[in-house]
Amino acid sequence: MASANRWLRPEVYPLFASVGVAVGICAIQLVRNITTNPEVRVTKENRAAGILENFEEGEKYAEHGLRKFVRKRPPQIMPSVNNFFSDPN
Repeated sequence: MASANRWLRPEVYPLFASVGVAVGICAIQLVRNITTNPEVRVTKENRAAGILENFEEGEKYAEHGLRKFVRKRPPQIMPSVNNFFSDPN
């Protein structure tokens, strides 16, 4: 009788996991923007500084490690599978 009234069914676990991953990605991006983005100024002293001409910091923010890693890779998700189906030999 108690199992019939369960409000959390096992079928919704993948949904909770995918929503949790999406919320985690959003949280990581928010923290990254607040801590490292040169255009975001949280403290009052930094906001009073106005427009800064700090191109090195902006370049460092835009060219992060993941972008540098992906730039050297081919633009395919699974190159071996793509080659298998596209090569006639």
